[in-house]
Amino acid sequence: MAYLKFNKAELVNLEYSLKRELIATNRTGAYANTTIVCCNTRKYHCLLAVPIEEMNWRRHILLSSLDETLIQHEKEFNLGIHCYGKVFEPRGHKYIVDYENDPIPTITYYIGGIKLQKQLLMVENEDRVLIKYTLLDAHSQTTLRLRPLLSFRSIHALTSKNDVADTRGTEIENGMSYKLYQVLPTLYMQLSKQAKFTGEPSWYNGVTYPEEYRRGFDCTEDLFNPGYFEMPIKKGESIIFSASTAACDPASFKRQFTKEVAAIGTLDDFDSTLRHAASRLLFHRQWLEISSGFTWLGVGDLRTTGICAPGIILYNTGSVKDFTAVLDGLTEKWNTALMSSCNYVEAPLLFISLIQEFAAFTGRGKAIWDKYGGTVNAILGSYMAGARPEARLHDNGLLWASMPGVALSWMNAYTEGHPVTERGGYQVETNALWYNALRFAANMERKHAKNNDKAARYEDIADKIDRNFYNMFWCEERGHLADYIGPDGQNKFTRPNQLFAVALPYSPISEEAQDLVFRAVRQDLLTTRGIRTLSPKNPLFKGIYDGNQHDRDLAYHNGSTRPWLLQYYAMAGFKLYGSAFLREAREMIKGFEEDMTIHGIGAVAELYDGNPPHYPHGAINSATATGAILTVEYLINKYKEEV
Repeated sequence: MAYLKFNKAELVNLEYSLKRELIATNRTGAYANTTIVCCNTRKYHCLLAVPIEEMNWRRHILLSSLDETLIQHEKEFNLGIHCYGKVFEPRGHKYIVDYENDPIPTITYYIGGIKLQKQLLMVENEDRVLIKYTLLDAHSQTTLRLRPLLSFRSIHALTSKNDVADTRGTEIENGMSYKLYQVLPTLYMQLSKQAKFTGEPSWYNGVTYPEEYRRGFDCTEDLFNPGYFEMPIKKGESIIFSASTAACDPASFKRQFTKEVAAIGTLDDFDSTLRHAASRLLFHRQWLEISSGFTWLGVGDLRTTGICAPGIILYNTGSVKDFTAVLDGLTEKWNTALMSSCNYVEAPLLFISLIQEFAAFTGRGKAIWDKYGGTVNAILGSYMAGARPEARLHDNGLLWASMPGVALSWMNAYTEGHPVTERGGYQVETNALWYNALRFAANMERKHAKNNDKAARYEDIADKIDRNFYNMFWCEERGHLADYIGPDGQNKFTRPNQLFAVALPYSPISEEAQDLVFRAVRQDLLTTRGIRTLSPKNPLFKGIYDGNQHDRDLAYHNGSTRPWLLQYYAMAGFKLYGSAFLREAREMIKGFEEDMTIHGIGAVAELYDGNPPHYPHGAINSATATGAILTVEYLINKYKEEV
């Protein structure tokens, strides 16, 4: 029996099934994403979206959907489903009796005596999706008809019927190709079996995406249907449909499908499913990069990679090669941000923490410092020299980060062009990362580079921070650290950013103060789905992440939880309490297994409501959330072994 499975009662209930999304990705950055009944409810939903190098690798949707029709005795059974306003037509979901990830999305339809299985697979290293149809049972001659709907547009846009689209197709081996617009790739649609194609060009007007409507965005578009493929299918026979940016050999489809499924392996529990989801977030492009999350988040982001790379790679596969490739890609792609200026003020310091974790994980401190020490020194030097417009080093050793109207920290939501949480001044997490980076670099310079003068310069600044950090940030009446110190003094909101001052290997506060900070976060911010971004006691707290864009932006960092913060909470807990923290660490991540069948199937969401029952939102397969849980699992196993 499959680990992730849905029954007919769940599937035919659209209120239930339309909130659950399947996701299939590969190493090129292409994806297929729709609901478990194959009704697209977001503008990001499709069967094939591909990254385009000439457009800075931005993804574009070529194949929106594929409507199947089974025909027996001249009677047609349409398995497709689309939303038009408040009407769903056709209603093919009523024929679905089973859905499972075993290990790929597998849907079973049953109509009278006909039983059809559909499986969806992204080819590992090609911009290509394979859809396999197997007729499991039939008592009469059966015909399969496939009607593709094309969009040819950015994943963030919508398209309308127009006279510019080139709707002429070209016949190819066992299929047809289309190139609606010259700036986009050609879509090659082929079948493993010879099929008759009937040209019947038309537009499906007014297709509606309910999730976009709910979120306050434009929500309707027109899709182009070039016609349909039709072929007989016998009981026990499998036919594979291929959609790709290159023509393929139809004779290879079945063999390749079997090989690709076998390579995925068995996904029969939470851990194997989570690790598979993590591996789907790594892409080979110009560099090896990590996607922030599917389906709309970017790829290769400096801040996101700084948070999640250890969990996604080191604590997942342990691949030193992949981690090195990601670091090298960041160094090249983000050179300006690392060395001179960046609107992600703490991101260069997170990069240094990656070097630190890499050295600790491998035990190859000297080799890693020989390779990356120069980069670390250059980053620290840019802050020390006052060369960065976003951050200034003050005489007290702390970094003052401020740009009017710019949210420099990770709490960077905007509404009506203005930051929701600007946090200009001495930010607690930025300065904790700064202190940790200085102490780490000083230690590595003395130990491996034998450069005592440079180490001493770093230690001099760190010593100033030791003298000033606690006195400036500590809120005696709250029993924790201020979130930041701005022109008006301390911001005393109870937020999770202070966790960095506890979790990192080098801390500018005493162990006693660290314990108090940890207890304050546990009391007000810890939930079963991550750490809240603001205490419920705060009048600005918004416990539900929903509504229009404005409402969601206000809640984004003012109450909604972040699973990724659990990795810093766990690092802090194990640092303070050792193996005594094991039980709490296990409880922290236990709830996420329940969510494998909610929102994104087999994946962990980007954020959750701050209020119970903590419903998931945002990207359906989040790199930071997935990396955090794998990091916590790694720490659990590490301390369990010590016990």
